[in-house]
Amino acid sequence: MKKLLVIFSVLLFSFFAKADEGMWLPQLLDALNEKRMKSLGMKMDASDIYDVNKGSLKDAIVSFGGFCTGEVISDQGLVLTNHHCGFDAIQNHSTLDHNFIRDGFWAKSNAEELPNVGLFVTFIVRIEDVTDAVLKNVNNSLAENMRQSLVDKNANQRLKEVKKETYQGAFIRPFFEGNKYYLFITETYNDVRLVGAPPSSIGNFGKDTDNWMWPRHTGDFSMFRIYAGKDNKPAPYSPDNVPYKPKKSLSIAMNGMKEGDFTMVFGFPGRTTEYLPSEAVNQIMTVNDPAKISIRDKALAVIDRYMRSDEAIKIQYASKYASISNAWKKWQGEVLGLTNTNAVGKKQKYEAEYTRLLNNNPALKANYGTVLDQLNDGYKKIKNFALTRDYYLETTSKIELFTVVQRIRALHSKINKPEYAEALIAEIKWMDNYLKEMNITVDKDIFAAMMQLYLEQPSEYIAPRAKEEFAKFKDYKAWADDLYSKSIFAVQEKIKDLLSKEPGKLFEALTTDQGAQLVLSISNLYDNKVAPELNKIQTSINQLQRLYMKAQMEVFTNKTFYPDANSTLRVAFGNVNGYSSPTGKKYEYYTYLDGVMEKYKPGDYEFDVPEKLRELYQKKDYGKYGANGKMPVCFIASNHTTGGNSGSPALDAHGNLVGLNFDRVWEGTMSDVNYDPSICRNIMVDIRYVLFIVDKFAGAGHLVNEMKLVYPKKTN
Repeated sequence: MKKLLVIFSVLLFSFFAKADEGMWLPQLLDALNEKRMKSLGMKMDASDIYDVNKGSLKDAIVSFGGFCTGEVISDQGLVLTNHHCGFDAIQNHSTLDHNFIRDGFWAKSNAEELPNVGLFVTFIVRIEDVTDAVLKNVNNSLAENMRQSLVDKNANQRLKEVKKETYQGAFIRPFFEGNKYYLFITETYNDVRLVGAPPSSIGNFGKDTDNWMWPRHTGDFSMFRIYAGKDNKPAPYSPDNVPYKPKKSLSIAMNGMKEGDFTMVFGFPGRTTEYLPSEAVNQIMTVNDPAKISIRDKALAVIDRYMRSDEAIKIQYASKYASISNAWKKWQGEVLGLTNTNAVGKKQKYEAEYTRLLNNNPALKANYGTVLDQLNDGYKKIKNFALTRDYYLETTSKIELFTVVQRIRALHSKINKPEYAEALIAEIKWMDNYLKEMNITVDKDIFAAMMQLYLEQPSEYIAPRAKEEFAKFKDYKAWADDLYSKSIFAVQEKIKDLLSKEPGKLFEALTTDQGAQLVLSISNLYDNKVAPELNKIQTSINQLQRLYMKAQMEVFTNKTFYPDANSTLRVAFGNVNGYSSPTGKKYEYYTYLDGVMEKYKPGDYEFDVPEKLRELYQKKDYGKYGANGKMPVCFIASNHTTGGNSGSPALDAHGNLVGLNFDRVWEGTMSDVNYDPSICRNIMVDIRYVLFIVDKFAGAGHLVNEMKLVYPKKTN
């Protein structure tokens, strides 16, 4: 501990933090956060959260599939995560005859639990500071590419030296823009089976209308089980595998939460950029987000039209639609929040104070005097290239024909390499799954919408071939009809046939097919003209951002800095409370089943309610899960969360599970860039609603019987 304190004093960290802001490394809580967390109501010690010598809360937290968080809630490896995190697995097991998206799924026994190819969960065994080893012989005089090469070499050497079991993994991640590095020892289990999921009318109640909104009434949860070998170690899928016995499983608190109660979210937040300069924040708010929103507007409109009229297409495109829509609506809230909280003005004020303190310290000024100005100038230089990038990525990635061609193009790049045979097998498998969820009629209309946006974008970097082909028709739908009628890559069976042929036949199509030629003309222009300039400026920005990060930590001696999220294990803490929107509207911190019924619209795509749930509500048959004659559904708190925190456990002051994190309020989605405690709130489904749905609605009480339910006394 003394060594850690010395390290952080060198970085001039101070030991206090804003109550609700931050995504903190769990191994440093005792040094940085424990006292503050206890002042907010926490009844545990930091060692109860993270300990490498005994079971602690970290041993119940998993990275779910690498894109969400999950938590172990029984001694038989039962894992709880969000419905939207498990959605791909639910969708993959759904057919028109067995539509688990619409009807839900509940395994009555272990034998009925469904395996999921490619799905995994990862535990963190321990975290170590390896900064000195990774930055050995690294200094600011090195060119950025040479610096990164040396960092990579040092990191790889450290990974070779790490002490771990043969079944364990390890990786190193940068923190504070590469000023610190930590090593993570992991255990990954690849046999993860679907146990249960409510129908989407519960698990995704409110769908797009309610996404990112409060008040919320969504039972966003699903359940899986981890299976291991007979020795309880990771093992590939096998019918002989047995339920995993965890080092720690979470107890479930049945008391519920009241305003002001301490809460903690423990999970794997994906990506934040809290330390950007003002020019970068301004571009996000006024340039990049608006462009991406407008592009996704068009794509979503096409998909929505087909999903509402065809049940098979709804199944095919449900996951894709949700993925596109999620970021689309988030960016809208981000723009709103950044605008309403004057985020750019706050950044400029912060930078003015930074500059004042810097100028008052000759040594710091000598080291960092022009870094901030150069960084803001760098963002001005990258502005147009970044906008072109967003148009290219957003338009082309929504067209599935483009995706198919790009995948085969990437495969072609490996043709003379040893890994080609293995890559081909993997590609055939991937393509088979991808094509099952591709509808050419839908894709053709998406092509027409996206190509219009591509050709009308405010950029000089537009592929001449695209202009020429459109000029032949002067109508986007007519162009789409012609291209899709002629391209091999618009016919699923022909694509599969191509992949089964000799390499020459497969890749010949890239040079002769009309669709492929259009895709490659657009991609080649971007790769040869835009990407090099973009990468050159971005490299300079990365170097300057690293120096600016270090400078901030040395200039502001009265501020504790937390690292940006990077999909590693973090703790966020805060309190349960409502909020007032920028317009002055006040929001309470809880919602109830009454609100579900108020929103109920029979047969509606977003707000239908299952008959069984309506019956339980009418009878007020809530069992032991209700409170004061009502059924709690969701609540909010001031925990700092982001993407990747989906499925994270919300824990009470004693470390008991009280809820499941799944969203943020719309006005506060800008917390990835500029956290504001006045409006940034995370949204959680109350664990009692989860258990009510499992037990009373689904009749799967055997799952509840696996769990440890507790009724802790409230203490102040």
